Amino acid sequence: MTSENNPIKLTLKGSPREIGLQHGRALREQIHSQVAIYDLMFQQTSNLTWKEVREVAKEFQSTLKVLTSHLLVEMEGIAEGAGLDVLDIIALNCRSEIALGKFSDGCTTLCWKKSGGRVLSQNWDWTATVKKNLAMVSIEQEGKPTLYMVTEAGIVGKIGFNLNGVGTCLNAIRAKPMLSTKLPVHVALRLCLESPSVHDAIKTIQSLGGVASAQHVLCADYTTALGLELSPVGDKHIIEDSNGIIGHTNHFLENRYVDEPPWLSGSPIRLKRLGELTKELVDVGVTGDDITPRLLRESIFSDTFNLPQAICSQEDPSRPKANRSRTLFNIVMDLDPKSLGAEVVFGLGSGEDGAVIKMPW
Repeated sequence: MTSENNPIKLTLKGSPREIGLQHGRALREQIHSQVAIYDLMFQQTSNLTWKEVREVAKEFQSTLKVLTSHLLVEMEGIAEGAGLDVLDIIALNCRSEIALGKFSDGCTTLCWKKSGGRVLSQNWDWTATVKKNLAMVSIEQEGKPTLYMVTEAGIVGKIGFNLNGVGTCLNAIRAKPMLSTKLPVHVALRLCLESPSVHDAIKTIQSLGGVASAQHVLCADYTTALGLELSPVGDKHIIEDSNGIIGHTNHFLENRYVDEPPWLSGSPIRLKRLGELTKELVDVGVTGDDITPRLLRESIFSDTFNLPQAICSQEDPSRPKANRSRTLFNIVMDLDPKSLGAEVVFGLGSGEDGAVIKMPW
């Protein structure tokens, strides 16, 4: 039995079309719900009707056909399996670009080097209306590492890791410009999860011309961690500090290529708090195998300083209901080849936390 704190676990395998059909059929109800949710959000936050959203999706359809045809075929399969038009599915996968940062999602990401590799982790904050449409998905495809991710129904790439030990986390950034001739960030995340290493992931994204909108992707493997501050007009890569740590929230730290007005007042506060909490752990000697999922959940990701815009956030009643966010799940990924896997908790800090769910399951 599944619930919002114990979502569907879905194993997809085969050709891109087969993977898409399996996805669309299994999550048909959730995908239709996603379209309705984002239809309302676009109307209320961006003054766009779903018809207008689909027009922008047409531009990305052409881009995907040229740059990532296998993922367009997968989206076509999702659409067929769910009984929708492919433009509906493309719109879901390009929702960050079409909204151009007008959705107020705020997330906190952290990577910490340990003796056996890296621990990659995140609180994912978003509107509670999508929580029922989250799924834990594994994808097996020929010639690529099997991947595991937590994603929204209908979206082909998100937060997770592959069996080569490459992991991804995401922070939304509000900045201009947006170029529909480049990769949507959720597609870029999927390409990272199909890569054998961080450096291969970067090489793939760069060879395809980069991303369509400003985003931060925290990408790590056994040997390397980089904070990828990506934009359509230039990228910056953040390296680990002297303690082997990279932390990030919802504003660029080094990328000055874009026009980035202040938008989430809590973002710099969360980043400062993240630095304080990790320093406290370093100062008491936490290192190596001490860096466990439980420690990070209890010492960092449950922190409620500066509510509602805390690391473990709650809904802000002053915001429009369709645009409120709160922490919907926490994921901690161990990228050590000897202990590769992740722990996920849905509803962290909500008073109705779910159980720890392991990936792979």
